[in-house]
Amino acid sequence: EVQVAESGGSLVQAGGSLRLSCAASGFSNNDYAIGWFRQAPGKEREGVSCISSSDGTIYYADSVKGRFTISSTNENTVDHTVFLQMNSLKPEDTAVYYCAAEFPPSSCDPLRYGYWGQGTQVTVSS
Repeated sequence: EVQVAESGGSLVQAGGSLRLSCAASGFSNNDYAIGWFRQAPGKEREGVSCISSSDGTIYYADSVKGRFTISSTNENTVDHTVFLQMNSLKPEDTAVYYCAAEFPPSSCDPLRYGYWGQGTQVTVSS
């Protein structure tokens, strides 16, 4: 069974940093994508950053380029961890952040992702 779980959300001041972690497990195929998405109140869920396992392709939303960095590790063939390092945070980054997985890799369109975590709240105060 595929499981995805996020952690690391918190309240932080503008200009600060946070690192989110996504633990994905239950799949051993090496052809997947894991992405970070966020949803602010009253807004649609949007892709923040996604990484493909097959060729390492990485996507960043324009709004986070140069500030956020996605990285991944594979502890073994069935456990995978993806991090989202967020620097120079802005109040507009405030949202619930979700991690999701999809097989095979796809774009960073949340509609294409089928396995989701519960979300972690990131609040950036001004």
